[in-house]
Amino acid sequence: MTEAAEQRLRIPVPLPAGEVRVSAAFGSTGDVAAPVVVLAHGAGAGMDHPFLLGFAAALRAQGLQTLRFNFPYVEAGRRMPGPAAHAILAWRAVVAEATRRAGGAPVIACGKSYGGRMASMAAAGEHGLDAAALVYLGYPLHPQGRPEKLRVEHLPAVPQPQLFVEGSNDPFIQPVSQLEEAVASCRDARIAWIDGGGHSFEVKGHKRPADEVGASLASLVAEFTRTATGRKDG
Repeated sequence: MTEAAEQRLRIPVPLPAGEVRVSAAFGSTGDVAAPVVVLAHGAGAGMDHPFLLGFAAALRAQGLQTLRFNFPYVEAGRRMPGPAAHAILAWRAVVAEATRRAGGAPVIACGKSYGGRMASMAAAGEHGLDAAALVYLGYPLHPQGRPEKLRVEHLPAVPQPQLFVEGSNDPFIQPVSQLEEAVASCRDARIAWIDGGGHSFEVKGHKRPADEVGASLASLVAEFTRTATGRKDG
């Protein structure tokens, strides 16, 4: 399936006020046994941001299937995220759709910034998240400049393997010792450092388009996916 043939979907999400449908896009590699990586956007951009497009295409080149989606607030045309509970319900609905399409293959939950944090909250919650592993692209450990406002209490409750892909200059994880302590408190977690990277993995003095930046992360996420799921081939 080529990039142009990515299948556009509308996935129902049961919110407290009634069902809504969110946009999504499924990209297959033709290998029905390949893991499906579900991709969530950050707070300030939807699923069609160039960063996610480049990342998803590069994951498919690595032999993984992808399912990108919008959170309900983006679908409603709002710029600011809605209640966390709505994002968690969206995660569970989209992972259920990915599981249906995976046909027994593993499903990986992967989110950029806010999207990753919402996945972690879903996984740590009472009903969990039916994913084999979680990947965070720039986990927002705290609001920028507010290291006292940590968002880590739930992380030790996440049962799945977790990969934190982090830029060493990301202002949302300074001081980095706080992130290292949070990851050490988890059941099964590791950090993949991008040297000099900011919150969106931009590196000062090395300007690249957002799609190239996203694509540059695919190989390490693919390797983690193979390790976490026990899949040896590409």
